[in-house]
Amino acid sequence: MSGGPVVRPYGDATGDGMVQVSFTLPVPHDKRAEGAALQLAAKMGLDPAMLVHARQMGDGFTFFVVYGRVGHLVDLAAVRVVERDFPLLPAKEVNALIRRRLRRKLSVVGACIGTDAHTVGIDAILNVKGIAGEKGLEYYRELRVTNLGAQVSVPELVAAARAERADAVLVSQVVTQRDAHLHNVREMSAAFREAMPAGRRPLLVVGGPRFDELMAGELGVDRIFGRGTTPGEVASYLVHRLVGAAAAGRGDRDRSPAGEAAEVPG
Repeated sequence: MSGGPVVRPYGDATGDGMVQVSFTLPVPHDKRAEGAALQLAAKMGLDPAMLVHARQMGDGFTFFVVYGRVGHLVDLAAVRVVERDFPLLPAKEVNALIRRRLRRKLSVVGACIGTDAHTVGIDAILNVKGIAGEKGLEYYRELRVTNLGAQVSVPELVAAARAERADAVLVSQVVTQRDAHLHNVREMSAAFREAMPAGRRPLLVVGGPRFDELMAGELGVDRIFGRGTTPGEVASYLVHRLVGAAAAGRGDRDRSPAGEAAEVPG
């Protein structure tokens, strides 16, 4: 322990250590299956473990919910997360900063790569309808958004980033079987490193429910966004990284990572 604050799980009373877990076993639902579920719960450290739900899930599979006490503690001082290091900006301010400092539209290309056909995530961020009442990036007047959709190959993505002179590439990955999301992102980042020199590469941003936000460096991308990310967060991050960099002093030349550097009007 680090000496910082320590907490226990909460179930019925503060600090009682009670937790609820769910899982599926490849067995038909019967008394033996329920006993197997309780045995697994005991090996997971639940003591005592109580079976509160069991339901057959097709031929030869049963879904369980188990409730019980664990003795583990959580050391809050040892928790590692990626903190948001940029301010959340309203759409009006995002547009104003891009217009005033970048002096051109900020180009964004988005896609689901590999065999991933789940466009709900990328559409929620890019499409004007957005998510939960918040408009997507197409709503921002100073963003030029290209949504390539589903099952885009890495070479196609690189080619589109070149063609659109992308400042940022956003990739959503939902399919995670056999770590497909990790393999796809590593392939993408390697392809961009090979295709473009460091000063011309777009910002690489990925998102999906199974990503660990701490793995950005390992995967070769600039940022990972997890579940619950909003379009406003992504827009604010892009402005922080791209418009802030332009304002920090790149002489009289603008950042065009996927193409030739462009002169900024005086």
